[in-house]
Amino acid sequence: MKVVCVGGGPAGLYLAILLKRRDPSHDVTVHERNPQGSTYGWGVTYWRGLLDRLREHDPVSARAIEEHSVRWSEGVAHVGDLATRQHGDEGFGIGRHRLLDLLADRARDLGVRLEYESEITEPPAGADLVVAADGVHSALRGRCAEQFGTRTTTGRNHYVWLGTTKVFDSFTFAFTETAHGWIWAYGYGYGDGHSTCVVECSPETFTGLGLDRADEGEGLALLEKLFAGILDGHPLIARGGAGWLNFRTLTNRAWHHGNLVLLGDAAHTTHYSIGAGTTLALEDAMCLAGALHEHTGLTGALAAYQRRRQAELLSAQSAARYSAQWYENLPRYIHLPPHRMFALLGQRHSPLLPYVPPQLYYGLDRAAGRLEVLRRLKRWLGPRAARALHARSTAHRD
Repeated sequence: MKVVCVGGGPAGLYLAILLKRRDPSHDVTVHERNPQGSTYGWGVTYWRGLLDRLREHDPVSARAIEEHSVRWSEGVAHVGDLATRQHGDEGFGIGRHRLLDLLADRARDLGVRLEYESEITEPPAGADLVVAADGVHSALRGRCAEQFGTRTTTGRNHYVWLGTTKVFDSFTFAFTETAHGWIWAYGYGYGDGHSTCVVECSPETFTGLGLDRADEGEGLALLEKLFAGILDGHPLIARGGAGWLNFRTLTNRAWHHGNLVLLGDAAHTTHYSIGAGTTLALEDAMCLAGALHEHTGLTGALAAYQRRRQAELLSAQSAARYSAQWYENLPRYIHLPPHRMFALLGQRHSPLLPYVPPQLYYGLDRAAGRLEVLRRLKRWLGPRAARALHARSTAHRD
C-alpha cells in the first residue's frame, strides 16, 4: 500500500512507524511543512498507561521515549500563600522537540521517507491512503469540511503556552488572586532544564490586568510577578510569538472521505487541562494501523477505525468538557480549604460535580472512598450521567 501522511507530528510519525513495522513493503512518506527541528510548544505529558501501550506496539521507540522523559508522582497546588501536596498517579513529561526527533529517527530506521518543508494542501494523486495529520487547522480537512461535518466551539477563558527554566519536581498548580479576579498556571518539567507553564484566566481578569493591551515583554513581566512564588526568580519564556488564545474544541461527524482519513488534532481536540492531546493522537495511530491490518478493504478499515475511536473518545471528551468548565467556574471552588479544593480539582472530570454543592461532594467522595457500596454507585452513576448530559447537549446544539 502507498501511504502519504501529511503532518509530521506525533500522530503522523507514529502511524508511519506502525505501518512499516506491520509490513515493510508499505510505501510510506511523511510530509511536514516546517523545517526539520522546528516545532511549536514546550513539553508534553503522558501517563503510565500510554507507555505500556507504546511498549506493546513498538518497544524500540517506547524505550527511547521513556529514557528521555522526566517523571513525577505528586501534585502540588499553591493557592495564594497556602500550599497542599498530594500523591497521585505516575506522570511523565518529554519535550515535544525531543519526542518528534525520537519518532523521526525510528521512522527513518524502518524505511519511512520524511519530507520536510513540504506543504501538501490537497490530496496527492497516486496514493492508496492519504492521512490528514496536519493539526487543528488541517488544510486537507478544510477542503472537505462539509463531508467531514466539522464543528468547533470556542472556550471562554484565555490561555497562553509558555516555558520556564524553573524545573518543577511535581505537577504544579498555582492560583493567584488579583484585583481583577483569579489567574492560574499549570507547570511540569520535561527535561533539558525547562518546564512547561500554561497560564489561564477569565476574560474579565484578562482585560482587567491589561493583558489584552500588553506587548510580549510587558505581559511576561506581569506574569513573572504574579507567579513569583513558584518561579523562584526564573523567567517565563515565549516561543515563536505565541500569544493568548481561547481553546477551540474540534469534532468531526465523519473521520474519512474516500481515501482521506483524519488523525490526531485534525480529527478532534480535547482541552489541554486534562493533558491528553498527545496520548489521544498516538492512540489514533495505533487504532488506524490495527484497523488497516485487520481489514482487507480500505473502506471497511477506515469505517472500523472511525467507529472504534469515536466510541473510545467519549470518556476523554466528557472529561475535557467538565475540566474546562471547572476552571471557568473557579470561584465556586477556590475558597475551599486548599486540601479540599485540590481534591475537587482532581475530581473536575466528574459529570456530577457541577450539580452538587462542593462541600457536600467532597464529603460524599470521601465517604465513597471508604465504603465499597458507594464506590460501586459512583462508578455506575458517573458514566450514565455523562452519556445522558452529552446526549442532551448534542440534541440541543442540533
